Amino acid sequence: MRLTPARVREERNWVAARAETIVPLVNEVRDDLGERFDTDVDAVTEAQYRREVDAVFADGDLAVNVAAMVAILRDLDVDGDYPGFVVDELLGRELAATIAGTQPLRTLGEATFHYVDVNHHGGESENAGVDDCEAALAAGFQERLPGWDWVERDSPFAVE
Repeated sequence: MRLTPARVREERNWVAARAETIVPLVNEVRDDLGERFDTDVDAVTEAQYRREVDAVFADGDLAVNVAAMVAILRDLDVDGDYPGFVVDELLGRELAATIAGTQPLRTLGEATFHYVDVNHHGGESENAGVDDCEAALAAGFQERLPGWDWVERDSPFAVE
């Protein structure tokens, strides 16, 4: 695979165009996790998602890595799917973590990827890696987007 600025732009456009799939996934996982952890988590909109896609792809070093993983996952298909389980999980987890950012959001993105992936399945006509890509996008972007109260407050553990 060869990545050029044009290819990164193409992958960015694909990621942005998936808003109709990714945003409902983000909101489902936020509802589920909010219920499990007894907290309210704000839903996100397609406009918020697209703005955050723009932010990720505006950082060239981040963009090229995200674009590469998205491109690989979009193209990944293994006969019978199951033998490819490890590679699409590995790439999906890393994509979610890369999008989510620094710790602790990075680890939360990885964990959330597995949560989303178990509950999200792609269409029969899509390559096996596409649903993992979508799960990774939902997990990574949901960590970046506002709505989690604990992220939007000063930490009680900060030392002055």
